[in-house]
Amino acid sequence: MVEVKLHDVGEGMTEGEISQFLVNVGDSVSVDQPLVEVQTDKVSAELPSPVAGTVKEIKAEVGEVVSVGTTVIVLEKAGSTSGTEVKKSEPQAKAEKSGEQTTFKMRIDKNRSAPSTNRVLATPYTRRLALENSIDIEEVKGTGPAGRVTDDDVLAFRDSGGLSDQPAPYSSVEDKSREAVQTAEATLEESEMIPYRGRRKQIGKKMTHSLKTIPHVTHFDEVDLTNLIALREEIKEEEGSAPGAAAFFAKALAMALKDYPVFNAILHEDKEQIELKKTYNIGFAADTEEGLIVPVVHGTERLSISRLDSEIKRVMKMAKENSLTKKELTGGTFTVSNVGPLGSTGATPVINEPETALIAFHKTKKMPVVRNDEIVIRSMMNLSMSFDHRVADGATAVAFTNRFAGLIENPAKMMLEMV
Repeated sequence: MVEVKLHDVGEGMTEGEISQFLVNVGDSVSVDQPLVEVQTDKVSAELPSPVAGTVKEIKAEVGEVVSVGTTVIVLEKAGSTSGTEVKKSEPQAKAEKSGEQTTFKMRIDKNRSAPSTNRVLATPYTRRLALENSIDIEEVKGTGPAGRVTDDDVLAFRDSGGLSDQPAPYSSVEDKSREAVQTAEATLEESEMIPYRGRRKQIGKKMTHSLKTIPHVTHFDEVDLTNLIALREEIKEEEGSAPGAAAFFAKALAMALKDYPVFNAILHEDKEQIELKKTYNIGFAADTEEGLIVPVVHGTERLSISRLDSEIKRVMKMAKENSLTKKELTGGTFTVSNVGPLGSTGATPVINEPETALIAFHKTKKMPVVRNDEIVIRSMMNLSMSFDHRVADGATAVAFTNRFAGLIENPAKMMLEMV
């Protein structure tokens, strides 16, 4: 027999939630065929079959949260006889022996043939919502990434009259009125419970630990984006398109971090050392359907603004599709939260431990400012930067944001310094 266990598919992962089983007991499976879908705090992954054989036992339930190392499926290898010694699956055995990453097949794989079961993409909460409304989720057309069924899809299906089980008709007007009163009274007393697990639970743990461990200080400033906006418009007219503002921000941050490396650092308090990282791997906070996630663009100091624009768009797209790999989820040295497009004017962001700092960019708006003793209209953006006060001081943070602002407000100067 071969045990298929939950393996670590992301840095710091300790548990995962069973989203759905893709096989049943007695099914024949081939090598690398997906067996079960697991939702972790960072990704949704499929555990592939390490051997060809038959499913003998399913040892977990949909919705169950299991720890790394837990056996979820037992397979009988093709050609083996009953009573064969139970052994670890090949991917886990290799991982434990060499310490290498176990490879998981992500759910979006166009080259893999579809399994025998109907694999509807939906979160456990969405499935429960469908169940509570007597809806067969396989009948709902998904509008999310890769055809994922969302909460709104389920509610729209319900509101359109697509319920699979309709309530019994009322026998009289009096019964209908009495039922309406009872329903209204019950609604006043009831509350809704949603799951606190998976990515949301991991975010909670990480944020709580960060706030308990790191003495946060938040510095606020503003940046004049007028010249940058004009430059992007000029590039757009000549080239047909221009890199997004985030690419310019990332390049300016990499240059500022080189001058103030204390913000591109990790504190090893137990060793009484501060590790100054020599490469600048910037993470970009992404708001996804399943919660906050931070994909990382590695080596921003080596990339042109055009290449940075492509990389940022690539990892953000992967985040929305829930298809990020371990490389894009690990190794960050500094984090950016670009919440301006959502309308934010200020925040006190929580540091992405073990990093030292995080900067948030807020809404850009035109406003009157004084330039050369004259009142002019400029496009101003607020920013907030949280930093670890054990590692850096307020004066250094002000100097860092001044350096960043100087580059962004004078993009031509930034281009010259890049040469």
